[in-house]
Amino acid sequence: MNQQKNWAGNYTYRAANWHEPESVLQIQNLVKQCDKLRVVGSRHSFNGIADSSENMVSLHKLNKVIALDREKQTVTVEGGIIYSDLSRYLQENGFALENMASLPHISIAGACATATHGSGDQNKCLSNSVRAMEVVTADGELVEFSREKNEEQLKGAVVGLGGIGIVTKMTLDIVPSFQISQYVYEHLPLAQLEHHLDDIFSSAYSVSLFTTWQSDTINQVWLKQLHSDESEVKVPTDLFGAHPATANCHPIAGIEAVNCTEQMGVPGPWFDRLPHFRIDFTPSSGDELQTEYIIPRKHAYEALKGISTIREQIAPLLHVNEIRSIAKDDLWMSPFYNQDSIGIHLTWKDDWDSVQKVLPKIEEILAPYQARPHWGKLFTMSKEEVRPLYEKLTDFQQLLQHYDPKGKFSNEFIDTYVFGE
Repeated sequence: MNQQKNWAGNYTYRAANWHEPESVLQIQNLVKQCDKLRVVGSRHSFNGIADSSENMVSLHKLNKVIALDREKQTVTVEGGIIYSDLSRYLQENGFALENMASLPHISIAGACATATHGSGDQNKCLSNSVRAMEVVTADGELVEFSREKNEEQLKGAVVGLGGIGIVTKMTLDIVPSFQISQYVYEHLPLAQLEHHLDDIFSSAYSVSLFTTWQSDTINQVWLKQLHSDESEVKVPTDLFGAHPATANCHPIAGIEAVNCTEQMGVPGPWFDRLPHFRIDFTPSSGDELQTEYIIPRKHAYEALKGISTIREQIAPLLHVNEIRSIAKDDLWMSPFYNQDSIGIHLTWKDDWDSVQKVLPKIEEILAPYQARPHWGKLFTMSKEEVRPLYEKLTDFQQLLQHYDPKGKFSNEFIDTYVFGE
């Protein structure tokens, strides 16, 4: 097979053998036959976390909804399903996911394995909704991790970085369907975050800030408000100096908002407001690079103020910087483990030679705040810097060694950042 690339086209997978199993039995046989293999989802990781030196497995043919339990409010799905497909199914049946990421077309198993997230002071990362999951481990056997059976192991396995095995089935918590109204404000002075960051991020169900670092201004504030027909949403005409946009906006200035979810306070279903992009818009590739660092929420203003000191070096390379809020969780390898967090997500122009020179400067500024890099994005932090940030790392190592003693699902990324080799 020809060389395969990730979604953005910045990473070329090394594996020569690609497999697309159509059943769990085929997956089990494949695992038994192979010495080395990894699973790839929607290929939205920008680094080598999903790569393999030998065999790659895509689960896109296992993409069905298996069961909906209305009483327990759970849905069980196959490992290859993507959020947009599940969202349509849930909405048709009167249910919803509590939160979604900015893009709706990513795979659920891949997103959970890397602690992908949306935004919202009270919203945890997407992995937190996993109630149970079925995994083909290194010996080809099916193992179930669940809150009922082995909750502590589930906390280690959910954000598994692809190292536990192949996730064939997941059971997720769901909630009754709800409506969201989306509002955008423009030109928020960065200085307002010193005393009002908590006020701004707690002002809606989900909040995102966007800046290009061309000035000390937050270009846009996206507020996603819970909407109810019974109660009128009170929307401020002034948000700490930022004013309502007069038309739908794209997060990146100069791009038409046609593919963005509806704004201007028009209510709509959760799946068509929580992501920034419409559910029927599936970008085939992204001419971009992505980086994200997660820091404790209490340090957010100081960290952003620090980044602003090098904005002249950042701005020419940047499409946009999104700043989001994520609630703490207890998942071992989650960047939000035991800390309410702020994610500083930088979408760069496709110029790795230049970007990799500025990343160490950003990482140095964020180092005092114990910044944790997003597992699926680009960073230059060393294993010596990353590994101490995870207090459950030793437990995670033991979990991997128990279910995969010979490192069948390991790769260069796991060897480096988990085992420190």
